[in-house]
Amino acid sequence: MGKEILKLQNGSDIRGIAAEGVAGEGVNLTALQAGVIGSSFVYWLVNKLGKNPCTLNICIGHDPRITADEMVEGLKKGICIMGARVSDAGLASTPAMFMSTAMDVFDFDGAIMVTASHLPFNRNGFKFFTAEGGLNKEDITWILNHASKINFVGDYYESEKVDLMSIYASHLRRMITQSVGSLEGMKIVVDAGNGAGGFFATEVLGRLGADVSGSQFLEPDGMFPNHQPNPENKEAMESICRRVVEEGADLGLIFDTDVDRSAAVTSGGKPIARNEIVALAAALGADDYPGGTVVTDSITSNELHEFLEKDLGLKHYRYKRGYRNVINKAMELAAEGEDAFLAIETSGHCAYSDNYFLDDGAFLAVQIVVAAAQLKKEGRRIEDLIAGLKQPAESEEVRLTITDEDFGAVGTDVLMKLEEWVGKKKGFSLELPNYEGVRVNFDIKGYKGWFLMRKSLHDPVLALNIESNKEGGCSVVRKLLHEFMDDFGGVTNEI
Repeated sequence: MGKEILKLQNGSDIRGIAAEGVAGEGVNLTALQAGVIGSSFVYWLVNKLGKNPCTLNICIGHDPRITADEMVEGLKKGICIMGARVSDAGLASTPAMFMSTAMDVFDFDGAIMVTASHLPFNRNGFKFFTAEGGLNKEDITWILNHASKINFVGDYYESEKVDLMSIYASHLRRMITQSVGSLEGMKIVVDAGNGAGGFFATEVLGRLGADVSGSQFLEPDGMFPNHQPNPENKEAMESICRRVVEEGADLGLIFDTDVDRSAAVTSGGKPIARNEIVALAAALGADDYPGGTVVTDSITSNELHEFLEKDLGLKHYRYKRGYRNVINKAMELAAEGEDAFLAIETSGHCAYSDNYFLDDGAFLAVQIVVAAAQLKKEGRRIEDLIAGLKQPAESEEVRLTITDEDFGAVGTDVLMKLEEWVGKKKGFSLELPNYEGVRVNFDIKGYKGWFLMRKSLHDPVLALNIESNKEGGCSVVRKLLHEFMDDFGGVTNEI
């Protein structure tokens, strides 16, 4: 298969171009490659579990992408040639695929979700699970390295259908009924973005009596014709916000393609996303975990930090970008005895300790629905839980392209020199401790806030985030950083 397959690694996932569709992008993920990756996953499970491959049982599911069927077929061939059994869950969510390895009703040793999350229609990829959770970056490296040495995948395979999503939806309904009974009297708008999340409206909320008639884009469509299935996408969030207001709904919920991320919308049409979804997820668990720890990514705001620690009485551990980084750190802290009950990124990846530290957008949505139903009986609304969260006046992100071929070394050099420069600059102070890039608090001419410069997880890019307490503060900081960046070649100074 060769070393080209190694380029498909995307952190703890595999992603590639599976169909023509964008000018200049050649296909680099085919059914054949899916096959050798499937075979290699069997090898990995054999080493991990110490089992004979003929005793292994693996479940496969997929989102509605146009290349899903050929990717699934390739995986099945690769798995079966190794002697392992394979079951097909069909259209599924990523969290449900993990649950297929954890729920007693199934006996799957491993699971594969065919998805590229919110990426364009021509992309596809794989996420892998065992009962211990999602695989880590080093596991994916092992699988791809082994796959690069496989030269043959047979054509014969057998698989059986498994009704995973019905059982998973029943599991979610049970969580709601145990807390609030029915959802009669609740009007909820769900936006699935034509991904795999439509079941949450029809098979969870609707079955419990909620009015979901105003929901939109529930039908799976791998071309994603209405908007990007992504809670972080501006067009997507504006769409559901409008819909909630038009329908006079109590609540809005929006999912990404494979339902491992979600965000919410208030009855007034205001988004609860990014820092707000972190605050809400923490508030929902604060009573059960008094003084507990919330692990977040690196770009969370100072205002969120204050809300978590002062308003909720929790501990805030600001860590690195990357949902596996955040989850793994929370698991590490929990193993050391710290009450780290929540790992969450501003992107919407949210993992609670009492849900296997699984980033499950539907699980978070259930917690939000339960709280909204309880609050409605008291004459209150979901946004009341985060009323104390302050907002920065300005928030900006700039991405600087590193043009030098050795982009990792260039990025590291910029960050080292930025740290030195900040130490000599009046009005700047380094945020410590800090686990990613260079985070700086500023107090300049009455403007207060912070900025963070970090290397992108996967791309030749330096990402810069700035927040200010007053309009104009970001511009002041950008001007100073533009002058600093003028000293560097090999980086586009777009600040």
